[in-house]
Amino acid sequence: MSNEKSQEKKGFWSRLVSGLGKTRDNIVSGIDAIFNGFSNIDDDFYEEIEEILIMGDLGVNATESIIENLKLKVKENKIKEPAECKEFLINSIREQMDVGETAYRFEHEKSVVLVIGVNGVGKTTSVGKLAGKLKDQGRRVVLAAADTFRAAAGNQLLEWANRAGVEMIGGQEGADPAAVVYDAVAAAKARKADVLLCDTAGRLHNKKNLMEELKKINRILEKEYPDAYRETLVVLDATTGQNALSQARQFAEVADITGIILTKLDGTAKGGIAVAIHSELGIPVKYIGVGESIEDLQKFNAEEFVNALFTTVEN
Repeated sequence: MSNEKSQEKKGFWSRLVSGLGKTRDNIVSGIDAIFNGFSNIDDDFYEEIEEILIMGDLGVNATESIIENLKLKVKENKIKEPAECKEFLINSIREQMDVGETAYRFEHEKSVVLVIGVNGVGKTTSVGKLAGKLKDQGRRVVLAAADTFRAAAGNQLLEWANRAGVEMIGGQEGADPAAVVYDAVAAAKARKADVLLCDTAGRLHNKKNLMEELKKINRILEKEYPDAYRETLVVLDATTGQNALSQARQFAEVADITGIILTKLDGTAKGGIAVAIHSELGIPVKYIGVGESIEDLQKFNAEEFVNALFTTVEN
């Protein structure tokens, strides 16, 4: 790993550790209080831990699995002291998040990446950052500004496109998103692009329209760009906690979601939602955002996330 890359990695790690501060205060301090407050391991002990995890937005499903796993390990290892449980609890959370090797095929073959999400979650910014990352990896990228519903989306994306040094195909406000994608496919073919990255609108309050729009875009891609690998990422705002989970669920009803981009992890006590999404939906979190710069969007690593969450921070 080059020195620059390892510096970036180190920088991201420290941002992740500090970004998860509020989530850590929310979950870890509560868990520590339980470990210190109980003298033996009984039903009350497990119930208290369960409550902390659910309140920390890990979700009911994941929490139940974590507690079952913990009980099993406590029994197998004949543990009597609550304090001795901590490492087993951390491992249970880690195991709950591990969905095996997350695939990033779109980085290595000719592909189309659709990015969807409701307004205000950091979707356009995430598309811009992703374009910058791919460009840095030596990929040829074309951006499609197919979120023609929101007036500022195109201008905002153009700024990112200029910053990343990639070409953008856009439409007028109110233009047909599928027509923008059609033009963008033609441009991607002409430029021999590796990745066509499409910023699309996400309006969950009108699911039927969204469904039709995505169907139309998909038909164009199947017809005009059949040999491109397809990826559909949903952008969710970590600060909304359980609401992010319900958004992911609704998007999964209208599109074939292959991954999640979880933004704004640096400002929330609800970072546990990353665990819940994995567990409840079986859709991997592929990227997380902990700040404003391009470097602040990184591939999600479950082990790193849990380690950062349970890192002791000196005050």
